[in-house]
Amino acid sequence: MSALFWVALVYAAWRLLDWGVLKAVFRPDEAACHALERSGACWGVITEKIRPLLFGRYPHDEQWRPLLALPLMLLGAGALLWRPWDLSLRGVVWGAVLVSLMVGLLMHGGLIGLVVVPSDQWGGLPLTLILAGLTMALSLPLGIALALGRRAQWSWVRWACTGFIEVTRGVPLVMVLFMAAFMLPAIIPARFEVSLLWRVMIALTLFSAAYLAEIVRGGLQTVGSDQFDAAKVMGLSGWQTQRLVVLPQALRAVLPALVSHAIGLLKDTSLVMVVSLHELTGALSLSLGGDPQWRPYYLEGYLFVAAIYAAMCLSLSRAGRRVELRWLATAGQQ
Repeated sequence: MSALFWVALVYAAWRLLDWGVLKAVFRPDEAACHALERSGACWGVITEKIRPLLFGRYPHDEQWRPLLALPLMLLGAGALLWRPWDLSLRGVVWGAVLVSLMVGLLMHGGLIGLVVVPSDQWGGLPLTLILAGLTMALSLPLGIALALGRRAQWSWVRWACTGFIEVTRGVPLVMVLFMAAFMLPAIIPARFEVSLLWRVMIALTLFSAAYLAEIVRGGLQTVGSDQFDAAKVMGLSGWQTQRLVVLPQALRAVLPALVSHAIGLLKDTSLVMVVSLHELTGALSLSLGGDPQWRPYYLEGYLFVAAIYAAMCLSLSRAGRRVELRWLATAGQQ
């Protein structure tokens, strides 16, 4: 069986190399791709459709703005996660706020002579990063609050937090997105109109917070009662005990689960395509769906998108591991 497995693996690798490299067409020549009759990959579709794939329906003449926003988001996230310099929590928060404001200015415009681009025209990779980054940043403190509320002394707070968590976790994300996209506008008054992007962002944040609350609650249960006794001896208040003693230990214990949730959230952003937000996966369908010449080469497009997702998820995993090692080193010095 072992020999058969290795033979099959080598054969599959050779066929993939033959299809993806040796017989592939790399230039955007539709006639050459058609002549292959699917015996080789047509990577020219990526070159031909790279703009609509990366930026969706964003206006062509303004696409330099999301092009600037992309490295700004990636470098900002890298600096905040990898932290080559020692930053306090307050520094991380202010850094994230500054990056968010700069990205928002570039994407939306309206100041310093930038043309306003409505959020319903945002798309592609910038939209994927905005959805994942803002949702994680907003849902983490909300999830911590829900986890603490589930352990609160007041019964009505416990019941409210528990009810929200259990109901939200029992509903599929697609249903939550449909409710935010189609039911919410029918409920709220017209003068309080909220754009589709922000409705989806709120839905993703609430959904993510419910799962994060359970992750954080698991971390809180690892903190022994002796830590509370030691905090009382030191004269710390209840809030100071939670902020300075309990939460740092709880978050350190569940950091791998938090990173796993962030990776899952990044991949879940592809579901917003069902409510007509064209993130990276939706932008691929948008760019190829209306072009009959390049439409047959969906496979190459999906492989390209999969490679982008794999690179982002691997980077998140490595960054989480680095943060975990730093926290363990800090705990060992204390």
